[in-house]
Amino acid sequence: MSVSKAPPHPLIPLSIEESHRARDIVLGSHKSSIVDFRAISLEEPPKSELQPFLDLESAGKLQASTPRPARLARANYDVIGRDKIAKYCETLIDVQKGTIISQTVVEKPAHAALTLKEFDDVAAAVAASSLFKEEIAKLNIPEKYEVVVEPWPYGGPDEDEEWKRTFQALCFANDTTSGNPDSNFYAYPLPLIPIMDARTREIIRIDHLATGGEEDGLSYGTSTGNIMDRYQPAEYVPELLPGGLRKDLKQLNVVQPDGPSFKVTDESLIEWQKWRFRVGFNYREGATLHDIRYDGRSVMYRLSVSEMTVPYADPRAPFQRKQAFDFGDGGAGICANNLQLGCDCLGHIKYFDTVKTEGDGTTTVSPNVVCLHEQDNGIAWKHSNWRTGRAVVTRHRELVVQFIITLANYEYIFAYKFDQAGGIMVEARATGIVSVVSIDAGKKSQYGNIVSPGVLAQNHQHIFAIRIDPAIDGSENTVVTEESHPVPTSAHRNPKGNFYEVVQNEIKKSQWLDAAPQHNRVIKMINQNKINPVSGHPVGYKFTPMPTQVLLAQPDSIQSRRAQFAKHHVWVTKYKDGELYAGGRYTLQSQDEIGGVSDAVKRRDDVENTDVVVWSCFGLTHNPRVEDWPVMPVDIMQLHLKPVDFFTENPALDVPSNRNLTSTLVKEESCCSKEASRL
Repeated sequence: MSVSKAPPHPLIPLSIEESHRARDIVLGSHKSSIVDFRAISLEEPPKSELQPFLDLESAGKLQASTPRPARLARANYDVIGRDKIAKYCETLIDVQKGTIISQTVVEKPAHAALTLKEFDDVAAAVAASSLFKEEIAKLNIPEKYEVVVEPWPYGGPDEDEEWKRTFQALCFANDTTSGNPDSNFYAYPLPLIPIMDARTREIIRIDHLATGGEEDGLSYGTSTGNIMDRYQPAEYVPELLPGGLRKDLKQLNVVQPDGPSFKVTDESLIEWQKWRFRVGFNYREGATLHDIRYDGRSVMYRLSVSEMTVPYADPRAPFQRKQAFDFGDGGAGICANNLQLGCDCLGHIKYFDTVKTEGDGTTTVSPNVVCLHEQDNGIAWKHSNWRTGRAVVTRHRELVVQFIITLANYEYIFAYKFDQAGGIMVEARATGIVSVVSIDAGKKSQYGNIVSPGVLAQNHQHIFAIRIDPAIDGSENTVVTEESHPVPTSAHRNPKGNFYEVVQNEIKKSQWLDAAPQHNRVIKMINQNKINPVSGHPVGYKFTPMPTQVLLAQPDSIQSRRAQFAKHHVWVTKYKDGELYAGGRYTLQSQDEIGGVSDAVKRRDDVENTDVVVWSCFGLTHNPRVEDWPVMPVDIMQLHLKPVDFFTENPALDVPSNRNLTSTLVKEESCCSKEASRL
């Protein structure tokens, strides 16, 4: 007697078999055309169907007969008919029933997200281009160098440009003398950008770059002499460092003799220290978290990194177009690293795999795209009784869900961190190699900083958007701003001048907000229907918006128009199925943000005591330092989400305060001894 296999959980990413089923359905609907697949991924169920299922699951009341949301796949692909023109399509498929739910042709002004295959096309087109070869020949590059092209999104086209799909490539020279394939070619930027027509896969023009300094302004043609004479090597891989590596660093190991404290079941369900949630992964957002609960109580329905944009501030054409949307243009999940044991994460590691789609629709496994581990982050809480001398102290242990993406020169490290006191942190780290262009020898620039001879690192910003879908003890939530204001001295209210008042305002309509550190502005997400029995206030979670600089581009610029989300720190919107992306679904070569948070706010929805979404935007204005070269130390940005009147006491009181028995005293003959300190 055969036993039917239980269907996968509604939030588990598509299996290879499900992806291939969706592929075959798409191919069957376009039998007379060529189909070139871009992505096949899970379409998350509507919340109205998924939430009841998750509630039953959390309560342990799921039955075999419990209705499950439909298992849906979204296929993104190009259809190439007899006219040889590709039409971008999106099809929604019920993979269990084998039926098509909907089919859409995405047309102007939208462009489909890019694929890595298209980047390969750029490199091939440049290699075959006689126009490019002619321009390179004019640079008189010595034979020891080979030309390297780095494909990039085209950016936001100027208003007078024809609507067509286009890609560009930044160009560099690689010194092959060492024979090491990892030699740093970014140290030798070339002042050319080839432009490819994506339909014909041909280089249609070469953009020449200005290389002048402060005295030259927007002028071109300022370079004299051989361009390669201005550069010098700038290596970062260990075997090419002229001085080698440090010799005095001893091992520091993460040791967990009893194993990890977390448990992973059903492929994606994580349980740790009263926390329970599911980890997902998709080609656009990378790792996503779902149905986050603490000790059985609902905290969030979904948490994700929604978007990021990187606009550059060099006004010399074509750099006004230099702006990446690293999630929307290509997909963070597509660019996710395959993480390495003992390098990207330490300790006892659980890795999660994903699947990726090839052009023919074949799906393969991409291993180790997410790592799960625990780490120590100092003291969690401590108090010393001055009368008895006894100190009770616990360590701040965190559970980390991490993924890393490489986008040409930059790396971004994203982590969701849970602590034992009910807190959640979303962390973004930027590292890698700053984007550089050529500058004439001996000159300085107002558009960036010289990080190596002849190498200008341009000023730019990194602005991130975190999407928070709260479910504080249920889905009916309200957003409140809380501020602390000084109160004027007065006999009846503040006779000695020391009183300040806490002012709260409910957000009743969808809107944007900005950080206000001068008022200690805090954003609270509360459930007005659930009251804390101790404080008498509604239960909630809060965060302090990071008062980082918002988008600096002028409001009428295309950089600004296509990144409206980056102009404010907080957006409050009413939940809508499929509204996941702060900058809109289609960002590649956009000129305006369409379907992003700015449009959602314009609906002026009622957001009081209902299903709301909160978007936290923050970033880094990166005016490069010499110390950022050739690889920049991480810049770290953190969003802290903390319970506020959610519990009746410190939820980490019961965390053991055991002494760590592997800690040892430093030996007297070490560098930290008293004798050494006198030297």
